Order: sequence, then structure tokens, then C-alpha cells
Amino acid sequence: MHRHAAVLGVLLCLSAFTVQAQAPTAPDAPRVQLKFVGELGFLDVLAHSIRQGSDGTLFRYTDDGGQDNLYNFMRLSAELTLKGRHSVVFLYQPLAIDTQVVLKRDVRIDALDFPAGTPLDVSYSFPFYRASYLYDLLSDPDRELSVGVSLQLRNANYVFTSADGTLRRTARDVGPVPLLKVRGRWGLGGGWWLGFEADGSYAPTAIINGDSDSNTTGALLDASLRGGVRLTDKVDVFLNLRYLGGGARGTSDDNEDEFGDGFTSNWIDTATLSLGFSYRLPWGS
Repeated sequence: MHRHAAVLGVLLCLSAFTVQAQAPTAPDAPRVQLKFVGELGFLDVLAHSIRQGSDGTLFRYTDDGGQDNLYNFMRLSAELTLKGRHSVVFLYQPLAIDTQVVLKRDVRIDALDFPAGTPLDVSYSFPFYRASYLYDLLSDPDRELSVGVSLQLRNANYVFTSADGTLRRTARDVGPVPLLKVRGRWGLGGGWWLGFEADGSYAPTAIINGDSDSNTTGALLDASLRGGVRLTDKVDVFLNLRYLGGGARGTSDDNEDEFGDGFTSNWIDTATLSLGFSYRLPWGS
């Protein structure tokens, strides 16, 4: 997952160079603006694996767990912008995938063996909430190059259950994830525009990961490219291509119970294609 940090670093460096080419100041943006953004599309799991317990099986969700279809994708956010330069964003991203398979091989999860041939219900849930602050380095309302920080709250739940209910293992994880953030947008004329956005971090220590009782390494990258058009003074529509991936590996006291030793390794890579819209409410000038 070092590549997540590398991609984010390139975007931040690009920000520093682009600001040198700032265009002449355009008319002031609204003093206060509230914007609502929604996206709806599909998600494809590129790769996904989990190991629960140091002697556990590396369970590949795409091969062993049936995550080889396309899944519904939705994202909602609200953004408050002050004087055209300072923005606060609140984001909600649901993510839940439930599948049913028959195991082709023996699988061991937290010291419990699921034999080959077992009908298995697999539930993967990883919704998150994110708050961000951004400062726009450009004063032109038709162009944006913003940098800032985000704080994400993960709320993970993994469940493996045999169809008859006799075998089950679960894991849960809640905690904060600090991120760096960069966002850009350039007008192309005629109301058309292109943009990008990225939140990411690489956390090699437990303290950065927000868990002083664990020895884990974690990473996350949420990066997108988008193109859209302004339909009215208040409404934009856009097409968005997004990579969302990350995970963690290590041992945590929170995961240790009578079934396992607390070790977990969970990594996911996904791609989404979505149609989005934004609706702006300017308050004052």
C-alpha cells in the first residue's frame, strides 16, 4: 500500500507547482455557499483479501467469497464554503456486500475451520464518515486547487457464517483515520469542467492509526477523476471514475478473544463509475 502514499504525494507536489500559474483574480464568489453532492453508480472489487488469526487462511473475497459481481455504489456529501476559499465537507459513504458461496477449499478463520463444500454466507460492511477542511490556493471561481486534511471514522464489520448457522466468525473495528486531502477543478468553457480529488494516508505506526493498543500498519487512498457541465447557476452534473482502496495489517488487543490471537490482515482495492450531481445554495455576496 506504499503506492497510496506515493500517489497522494504526487498530487500534493502538483498543487505546489500549479499555484505558480495562478490566473488573474475573477469576480468574488458568494460570501457563504452551501452545496449538496450525490453520486450513484456501480462498484467493482478489483482485489480483496483477509486473514484472521496468524494461522488463518488467506481468504480472497473475489475467488473464495463471491465478490466477482458489480455492486451498487452511493455517496452523499454536504459542503460549506466561506469567502470562496475555506471549505468544510461532511461525507457519508455506505459500503456493504453480502454474498453466498459454497467453499471450494478448507478455510480457517480465527481458529475455526470451515471445510470445503460448506455453504457459506459472507458479509462485508465498511461504511465510513469523513469530515474535511480545504483551503483554495486560487482566487478564480472557475478554477480550484485546494489542499487540506480529513478525519475519517471507519465502522467495519466482517461476518462468515455457514448456511446452517453452526459455524460463525465475526470481526468488528471502529476508529479514526487521519488523511491528507487535495482537490482541483478547471473550467473548459461553455460550462464544461474537469476535476480531481484525493484523500489518503499511509500509517506505519499504531499511534497514527488512532489505536494505542495495536501494532498495525494501515493505508487508504480515495482518488477520483471527474468531468461535468454546469446546467444552471445552481446545478452541475458529472461523471466520476474513482479508486477506493486500503486496509491494515497487524495485531490488536481489540481483536483478541477466546477464538484468535488478535492478528488481522485486510486489504481491498475497488473501482467505481458513478453519475453525480451538485446543488448550490449561495447565501449573500
